[in-house]
Amino acid sequence: QVQLVESGGGLVQPGGSLRISCAASGFTFSSYEMSWYRQAPGKERELVAGISSSGWRTNYADSVKGRFTISRDNAKKTMYLQMNSLKPEDTAVYYCTLQRKYWGQGTQVTVSS
Repeated sequence: QVQLVESGGGLVQPGGSLRISCAASGFTFSSYEMSWYRQAPGKERELVAGISSSGWRTNYADSVKGRFTISRDNAKKTMYLQMNSLKPEDTAVYYCTLQRKYWGQGTQVTVSS
């Protein structure tokens, strides 16, 4: 069955960097677009970034453009989100998703001094 497992979250100071990962199994990873979403307390889940099956095409929420980079390694069946210049408003649980049908358990990212 489809499994998505996020990792790499944690506490980071404003202006810092963090890379989170999503390890996939149970489907042909290289055939599907993938996305990162996040959900802050009291807010709706929102799209952060998406990536095509090959990795050549990416898209980002305006709030993270120029700071976050989505990537994938199809050989390792893993997707990444490199987050730079982090702000307190980036604090959220970050989820990877396959077609918004399958979700990981999420990884907490907290940006605070």
